[in-house]
Amino acid sequence: MNDSTSLPPLPDRLSVDPRSPHHVAAVFEQDIGIRLNGKEHINVEEYCISEGWVKVPAGKTVDRKGQPLLIKLKGKVEAFYK
Repeated sequence: MNDSTSLPPLPDRLSVDPRSPHHVAAVFEQDIGIRLNGKEHINVEEYCISEGWVKVPAGKTVDRKGQPLLIKLKGKVEAFYK
């Protein structure tokens, strides 16, 4: 088990995309879990706890730059270390 005191606190808003201003590389050194309305999601690209949403890819659809198109799902968001 990991010692949770040495882990950085999870931010209110976090993005997987390194180009985003909400990307925190130190957090991704450990496995992170995201729950939306009590159900764990494994394909979350970005989340915001205070606003209550997560962004997930919309299938295999990509935009003209090759990035996945994201849809926003709303509900109660919980982030945790696995």
